[in-house]
Amino acid sequence: MRRKAIVLLSGGLDSATVLALAKKQDFMPYALSFRYGQRHAHELDCAQQIAAQQGVEQHLTVNLDLSVFGGSALTCADIDVPKDRSDSEMGATGDIPVTYVPARNTVFLSYALAWAEVLPALDIFIGVNALDYSGYPDCRPDYIHAFEKMANLATKIGTSGQHLRIHTPLINMKKSEIISQGLTLGVDYALTSTCYAPASNGHACGKCDACQLRLRGFQQLSLSDPAPYTS
Repeated sequence: MRRKAIVLLSGGLDSATVLALAKKQDFMPYALSFRYGQRHAHELDCAQQIAAQQGVEQHLTVNLDLSVFGGSALTCADIDVPKDRSDSEMGATGDIPVTYVPARNTVFLSYALAWAEVLPALDIFIGVNALDYSGYPDCRPDYIHAFEKMANLATKIGTSGQHLRIHTPLINMKKSEIISQGLTLGVDYALTSTCYAPASNGHACGKCDACQLRLRGFQQLSLSDPAPYTS
């Protein structure tokens, strides 16, 4: 029997790939997206298209507002999204970018955990990556392991002899490897949105950290990114 799994689906390149990987492993995917006060809500339209194209069992979009706390360029209009940063600036050890949204993955995984208890499901997939965004504290393997341990201590499922698992299939993959894997699985990257500061029509800026890393991944494979860009 196919097992149910919750897949956190942002509408970006990584989460679309994770969804395809969950399907490859013969899970029944239930996609979960968030309208969390992000400035780049175009990604939610992409998430809907990806969920439909990949044929998920159900797709929920949860409304919550992390923008009330501020503290991130992705939720606060007063903080500029960094652009045209060098490799050394993006990879600076110990530097947590202003695009980090405080506690976002903890909040998202907690919602996924609640839905997992209800379905029920023992598997949650999230597209965190420790290579491209090593500055994000909630993308580290240690964090994922700690959350999984907490999940099994804090839930009815976990305390009834079953084991909840947090899957992070992309955590140690380069962007080019993620793209290559997704293409073999039929992911349509034209449907995805990775940009931190897209135009009103959804076209990517091509200059933020996320765009630069995405574009480089395609270039390393000698491929063109099918997503639209402003320039």
